[in-house]
Amino acid sequence: MRMRVNSRILLVEDDPTIVKTLTEFLKLEGFFVSNTAGQTDAIAFLEEHERETALVLLDVSLAEGNGFSACAEIKAKYDLPVIFLTASGDEYSVVTGLDLGADDYIGKPFRPRELVSRIRSVLRRCGKAHNIIELGDVTIDTAGGTVRKEGQELFLSALEYRLLLVFANHKGNVLSRNQLLEEIWDVAGEFVNDNTLTVYIKRLREKIETDAANPIIIKTVRGLGYRAE
Repeated sequence: MRMRVNSRILLVEDDPTIVKTLTEFLKLEGFFVSNTAGQTDAIAFLEEHERETALVLLDVSLAEGNGFSACAEIKAKYDLPVIFLTASGDEYSVVTGLDLGADDYIGKPFRPRELVSRIRSVLRRCGKAHNIIELGDVTIDTAGGTVRKEGQELFLSALEYRLLLVFANHKGNVLSRNQLLEEIWDVAGEFVNDNTLTVYIKRLREKIETDAANPIIIKTVRGLGYRAE
């Protein structure tokens, strides 16, 4: 059975350095990252975005509230896996977090690739690692990183693939150019400006649309941005 993927991670963390580093790395791994610094904002975010969120990364120490009570509230209200970020060797935090229903934990400082492996393992275990996204007659296998149109594989650059994922995870929503730039700005390891975005949207359309001059998958919404149908 083909399922649609939810790959947005809510990172509840108040350290700007950790937020920046994790966000950039997880984006390169195909995830979308939203961040809140405290418990109240995290719950407010999930009230609005639960359906598009796959997993919560939760620090034990927060600027507002604390990780333990946030975990308890998230588990009581939502069917979402939680991974705790804890101080290395803090056995009390680990045990308390697991007792509250956390699905895994990882100690700081952590290796980014180990964290990604843990995230994917938890998503598989919780049944949320749905790997196939369908966008018109285009299918995206996020596990294998492949894109096919009518069964034939398409070859996309890293930035084109990232851009396609952004549209696929926001189907039906109008995305402004600024929103798109925020999502993809450093995925290719280079600066992406407004003119570059125009070029990459054109290239992506040439690969996924049957008629790039009359796109039906990624449509232009005049004066506002773009929308994936």
